[in-house]
Amino acid sequence: NLPSEILLLLPPFTLRVSSSPSPHRKRAAAKHLIERYYHQLTEGCGDGGCSNVGCASSPGFLRTDNNAAAVRSLELYKAGAPLCDPHPSKKGTTSAHVESSALAAAAAAAGGVRGGAEACGNSRVNHREGGHFVREDFKDVSFLTEDKVYEILALCAAKDDYSPLIRVIGRVFSSAEGLVASFRRTTPPTKEELKSLQGKDEDKDEDEKEVEDQMEEDPPASSSLSHVQPWADEVSVDAEAVRRVYARLLSNERVEAAFLNALVYLSPNVECDLTYHNVYSRDPHYLNLFVIVMENSNLHSPEYLEIALPQFCKAMSKLPLAALAKLARLWSRQGAASLRRMLETFQQLITYKVISHEFGGRNLVNDDEAVVGATRCLKILYYADVLGGEVDTGHNEEPDDEPVPESSELTLHELLGEERRNKKGPRVDPLETELGVRASDCRRPLVPFEEFVNEPLNEVLEMDKDYTFFKVETENKFSFMTCPFILNAVTKNLGLYYDNRIRMYSERRITVLYSLVQGQQLNPYLRLKVRRDHIIDDALVRLEMIAMENPADLKKQLYVEFEGEQGVDEGGVSKEFFQLVVEEIFNVDIGMFTYDETTKLFWFNPSSLENEGQYTLIGIVLGLAIYNNCILDVHFPMVVYRKLMGKKGTLRDLADSNPVLFQSLTELLSYEGSVEEDMMITFQISQTDLFGNPLMHDLRENGDQIPVTNDNRKEFVAQYADYVLNRTVEKQFKAFRRGFHMVTNESPLKYLFRPEEIELLICGSRNLDFLALEETTEYDGGYNRDSRIIKEFWETLHSFGDDQKRLFLQFTTGTDRAPVGGLGKLKMIIAKNGPDTERLPTSHTCFNVLLLPEYGTVEKLRERLLKAITYAKGFGML
Repeated sequence: NLPSEILLLLPPFTLRVSSSPSPHRKRAAAKHLIERYYHQLTEGCGDGGCSNVGCASSPGFLRTDNNAAAVRSLELYKAGAPLCDPHPSKKGTTSAHVESSALAAAAAAAGGVRGGAEACGNSRVNHREGGHFVREDFKDVSFLTEDKVYEILALCAAKDDYSPLIRVIGRVFSSAEGLVASFRRTTPPTKEELKSLQGKDEDKDEDEKEVEDQMEEDPPASSSLSHVQPWADEVSVDAEAVRRVYARLLSNERVEAAFLNALVYLSPNVECDLTYHNVYSRDPHYLNLFVIVMENSNLHSPEYLEIALPQFCKAMSKLPLAALAKLARLWSRQGAASLRRMLETFQQLITYKVISHEFGGRNLVNDDEAVVGATRCLKILYYADVLGGEVDTGHNEEPDDEPVPESSELTLHELLGEERRNKKGPRVDPLETELGVRASDCRRPLVPFEEFVNEPLNEVLEMDKDYTFFKVETENKFSFMTCPFILNAVTKNLGLYYDNRIRMYSERRITVLYSLVQGQQLNPYLRLKVRRDHIIDDALVRLEMIAMENPADLKKQLYVEFEGEQGVDEGGVSKEFFQLVVEEIFNVDIGMFTYDETTKLFWFNPSSLENEGQYTLIGIVLGLAIYNNCILDVHFPMVVYRKLMGKKGTLRDLADSNPVLFQSLTELLSYEGSVEEDMMITFQISQTDLFGNPLMHDLRENGDQIPVTNDNRKEFVAQYADYVLNRTVEKQFKAFRRGFHMVTNESPLKYLFRPEEIELLICGSRNLDFLALEETTEYDGGYNRDSRIIKEFWETLHSFGDDQKRLFLQFTTGTDRAPVGGLGKLKMIIAKNGPDTERLPTSHTCFNVLLLPEYGTVEKLRERLLKAITYAKGFGML
């Protein structure tokens, strides 16, 4: 009954061993064995409790059509999978032992396909002891349970011979089928676990849900079949049992080597199954394999790092999206310790590969399969870290107003092939979409996000090449920008810089072509000509006109000119422009923002008399600062950056924006007495307007009539926080966000950075390490590190106070903040500007160059330098 097609798949036998049977006999023996596998797959052995996953009588077996069974029977034959003995209840099977022996002989005759010892793997090796057969080599063990491992371990320990255990581990752990069937849960999930899984497993199909519903109504009567019960969830593997088994076995060096060798054999087969056979769609329990392997606490050891772990990471990265999501959900429930152990394993592999190879322009780290595979596996852990932490998927800001419908006419951008890639918004990670969670949703991860950054990788990464791969999005080249969690802020900022510069050049090229085609005036830059005394009015009028007429001009390179001054803007003039705009807008006398003396932070003034255009301007300014790689002296609470990333403010955000109110509300939540009787507060709160007049606001309709009680105090606190952080400043913040998105809407900013990193981009580092600046400073014009004047300069600078040091940074670089990564990332140059003189030091803020005359004494150096940095304002040609 074997389909004729299967005969075409039989391999030819051309062994040259003279004692071997003829090719015809070996082919017949192979055909006989394949027929046995085929009948086992289609009819089963007749034992309703069969534990062989390759048998149709197994309770967890998924039946297929005859053609698929034929192909599968050949695969089982090649792999030497176990064959069931026919059950006595079936007809014609009374001589089962004889038939089994005959099959063993037939398998030996087919030794051209697999080795003789392996070919005999389905027979039982017994010896007679006291009239009973005692099994020694456990040839029929095709999967493992915790009890079975301990049973084999005890027998081996009694004889001081662990070879049977090593063979069993090698056979099971090198077989995907055997490993998938191993270490199943011995008890079904509780109703609480099922409900939890239903809440998190949003991609579960209808068949899986029906199985769970049936289990709740009719649970299994016996646990003897539990390891093959189709619970249709990835948690069918007992991870705790696997950990206990590893703890017992890994202390034995010979047994440990068996795990290593088995993983080397297993990984390529798993990769092939996932790449070409789509095994996960046929068996959701296939994920058990990855759970079991990753519980091995020795994966980080050097023996694994060379071959076994890289191959396994490559295989794991081939999992389909739904499987990656399920694996992330599973690991998110295993706790911080387990997650950190796996994280350190992958990080150690990446670091080992990076430091043991020389990567550069011709040998990119992006082409190293081990590093790429481990990074993709890290992404699973990253989202598991997010899911396992404190997640708030609600409280999302309302999206901005719908954009203006695009014209159906072809634009010059499209005709020239410059059509924007991201018309629907910036890139979103598919796994993030599958899980329905973002990094910004996580208040506190299981493991700090900083532990996912790999510094050695950041040091060898060619960011210009990586950015190219990121934009092209080909399957052949991997970009680490698709896994931004592994990159530090400096590297990501460099990727953002490339994106911004390329967009600037694109806009410049389009402008030139427009001027040629339509005769428009050539204007390749975003030019702002402002008066120093009317900087806000001039900037506001100009930027409002640009935003209304052609918002794309905001993505051109900024070029600022102060009226009446000769400075040429190569970056330094823009830096001072940003500083003056920020100083003006955040002046409390204007009333756009309120200032908290306790927190030293600004907040939107809900009673401001300024129009929305002013808030749109400051949003544009923040966007332009990021876009043009400038740092601003802005002091916002973190909730502002979270809101820019699409999250609303909640009670926890009051901790840094309004700590006094936060303390009061948290005490209200924890109060043990009667809130209604002791505090006598209602759902009506009071605030003051711009002139100090009290204003009453109802958090609920008729709030003054609704007392706050122990039962509704959570609602009161939530609405109070929502009112303070969201509703009162809704108009001002929407205008602010609109301006910010005018510049950054097509940028990968949200994809690459978390809210705290956005703050770092805008405000720079608050840690001013001038020792790091001294280490990285370069010299020109005759100066070097050992020059007398240079040594005196650094002694003088280190003796300055914090305010004077900030003035020096402002004088030299155009901003008093350190860039992303600290002052060590600031490339400053000190150049000789002639012999001793009465002239003051000067600077080129565009290029961070300090022109320092060779003063004769340290006292004169100090006096001249202090005068220069104290009275530095304006630009003039030297």
